[in-house]
Amino acid sequence: MSHRNRDIGKKIGEYRYLHSSAVHLLGPEVQHRIAEAASRASLVLGKNFNVVKLSSRTDDLTLLNYPTFFEEAFPTLEQAWKFDLETLNYRYRVYLESNNPPILHRKELLLAPDHNEIPRYSALTKEAEGIGLFDDTKRIGFLQEWERLLKDKGYEVIDHSLIPIANQEADSQLEPKSNESQQIHRHLTALTRTQMSAPMQSLARYGYLDGSKSIFDYGCGKGGDLQLLKENGVQAAGWDPYYAPNAEKEPANIVNMGFVINVIEDVEERSVALQSAFGLAEECLVISAMLENANARSGIPYKDGVRTSRNTFQKYFSQLELAAYIEATLGAKPVPVAPGVFYAFKTYEAEADFFHRKNARCRTPINGAVRRNVHNSQPPRMSTASFARKYENNSELLEKLWSFWLELGREPKPNEVEDLEKIRDCLGSYPSALKILVNQKGEEGEAMLKKAQQQRNNDLIVQLAEHKFYRKPLPRPLPERFKEDLRHFFGNQANALAVGEEHLVSILDKVRIHSECVESAQKGIGWLDDGHSLQLHTDLISRLPPTLRIYIICASSLYGDPSSADLVKVHIRSAKLTLMKFDDFNGKAIPRMLERTKINLMNQRIDVYQYGEEFEPPNLYLKSRYLHEDQEGFSEQLRFDEKMEEMRVADFSGFGPSSSEFGQILEDNRLSIDGFALVRSRGIPPLDRACGKYFKYRDFVECGETHIAEQTENRPKQPETYTALFDLAKNLLDPIIDYFGMVQLTYGFCSAELNKKIPGRIAPKLDQHASHELNKLGNPICKRLGAAVDFIVEDEDMLEVSQWIAENLEFDRLYFYGKDRPIHLSFSESPTQQVTVMTRSGKAQKLLPRSYSVDNFLESQTTHI
Repeated sequence: MSHRNRDIGKKIGEYRYLHSSAVHLLGPEVQHRIAEAASRASLVLGKNFNVVKLSSRTDDLTLLNYPTFFEEAFPTLEQAWKFDLETLNYRYRVYLESNNPPILHRKELLLAPDHNEIPRYSALTKEAEGIGLFDDTKRIGFLQEWERLLKDKGYEVIDHSLIPIANQEADSQLEPKSNESQQIHRHLTALTRTQMSAPMQSLARYGYLDGSKSIFDYGCGKGGDLQLLKENGVQAAGWDPYYAPNAEKEPANIVNMGFVINVIEDVEERSVALQSAFGLAEECLVISAMLENANARSGIPYKDGVRTSRNTFQKYFSQLELAAYIEATLGAKPVPVAPGVFYAFKTYEAEADFFHRKNARCRTPINGAVRRNVHNSQPPRMSTASFARKYENNSELLEKLWSFWLELGREPKPNEVEDLEKIRDCLGSYPSALKILVNQKGEEGEAMLKKAQQQRNNDLIVQLAEHKFYRKPLPRPLPERFKEDLRHFFGNQANALAVGEEHLVSILDKVRIHSECVESAQKGIGWLDDGHSLQLHTDLISRLPPTLRIYIICASSLYGDPSSADLVKVHIRSAKLTLMKFDDFNGKAIPRMLERTKINLMNQRIDVYQYGEEFEPPNLYLKSRYLHEDQEGFSEQLRFDEKMEEMRVADFSGFGPSSSEFGQILEDNRLSIDGFALVRSRGIPPLDRACGKYFKYRDFVECGETHIAEQTENRPKQPETYTALFDLAKNLLDPIIDYFGMVQLTYGFCSAELNKKIPGRIAPKLDQHASHELNKLGNPICKRLGAAVDFIVEDEDMLEVSQWIAENLEFDRLYFYGKDRPIHLSFSESPTQQVTVMTRSGKAQKLLPRSYSVDNFLESQTTHI
């Protein structure tokens, strides 16, 4: 974008946002690009999209649709088309069903300068700034966090005003929490994810550790898992032949035999131990063992395993071998839940309960994906006084019923309601309670119920298809709730089974798989890689269409529960699935892959690739691609990824640079990673390290005439100075050299020591050659900070060079001395873009400065210069 267009729109980093009403102010070339992109996607400016997002450094262009731009104070994004202008290929994203779409703020900045709505929008922005709503930019980008922030500040938005909320909302009126969020297993997973053993983590994921089941740890070792379970209110006991030999072997609902059978060298004793543990289990035995892998081959062959260097025994199983061994020993077909982890059930009821938990546990809390009624500036119409009063007096009871309604995805039958008699006593009748809820929840509640119904319908389809795949008949007799589900959603059992079978068969339909992958990616459920694959976080699997969920279940049938991994990759054309595990996926901005498992759907072949000492773990870049905006930590990750792309430090297409290469790239670009922030390096680099594409740091400290003559120590002491020199080289000198050819540096960094020896007129407190260096009092020598350099381009008119810089680059200050003289150029984080022309005047030909804005400098008559 040329300089004349730079001040139009709202600037965030390298991007600029403009409303459709301001596009006509852009240059003809930019307008043509926008029109060309819109034509490619059959879009009409002002009709299908109304905001344009331009990049100053790349060929990216994004067209955005905020339908309520003028009606809503902080409008939500509904659609986005991101284009690569070189190819005009684009990605489409729709937010209509999202519970957490992006939010637009400071609307006045997007409009043309003479737009009549600017005063109103500016007043709203001033109000928001005064309240402190924009103080923490981490909390304003997406709807859910923005609404929480508004509530925390005690305000609500009505029309284009911020209105204080009266302190009269009872806690029971807040948005109901899902049942899952109240279960202890989530707390356990979050609290001890890196400490709890894999089999115990699997029990937590399925909700078995909510205190309702007793746990016995057969071979508990030092008792780490037991301690964690007891601390969280779970009835647990254990036995170990070495650490707890005198403890009793007690029956329990669930018995865990974690990594025991693989350390018993006697085959017969191994089987007896497994049978003994199974005998204690009333419902389920959890068996886990070490799996064969490339890093587990060391040791001396001993019996059917190996003897390790520590003189211990290890029997490494393949997943298939472990399943066969468990079935042969116990006479029960085990269910895989994770690599090396199987469940063996004692009763059919316990197994049916597991499959119910498996298909229901990942359901997301239901929130209405409806927008506020922005066409009416008045507050929403209140319920009748009678309904409102009854709701307020019985809110806790009614919210419990509402949560149950959402969980079922259908209206609960009276015999299914736990507090039926209490509801009748307090509200007169059960239908009255339902009517009060419908009235109180309004349109948003209606949307929530509709979404819950669709989600429960999908869950049932997946469950029925899974029964068909595993050739497991439905339980006899059918549980009453399940029977009612089948009747409500499918009419009868026969129809339900037919629907499940139809979806099971459809996983072989590549066209359908591709279509559902595209649809999912457009809704932000995963990242579509050129029609080759869909990759997503495993927590998002339950949000996929039923056919894709069934595809993943079938492909991972031997692997176990795919959610034990972090990412899943659906290969669209080859009927394969890849599951990936990372080191602290949630806690790192760029996690490293530790294990990759590729599964062939057709022959169930599993190939495991592990990374470690022999193979360098690859980095996962741009992690936000595989997350959804309503997942915890998404906005923080997105900001980090956008900063990474904005800095242009590396090419992240494909797999991106290796971990070691990326570390070097960060170092070369004066960057480091602090949590989820990309920050400037605090290190002092060697002078011979590259500073931009064409120079080294040494070039900036040894280029002046005085330094060359005096050989004065001129090395910067402050890390910020090296960073400023790098920014100067990268943002100004590199593009100048790319356009004009190599430049000659005549004056660069100036330390206090060098400054004392420079004859003539200099201004160290103003000229920025001292960069971020400090004086004896610890204050910056030059308060302008940044960095400066003087240079000349041989055989070029320096006026033309100066005009090109003014037209194309964002600099701080430029001093022009003559067409054949070096120019002074500086860069800072807050560029003023001031041009000063030094002209000689009077008999003494004294240099006099005259300062210009960039526009005035480009438009001024230059004959006198």
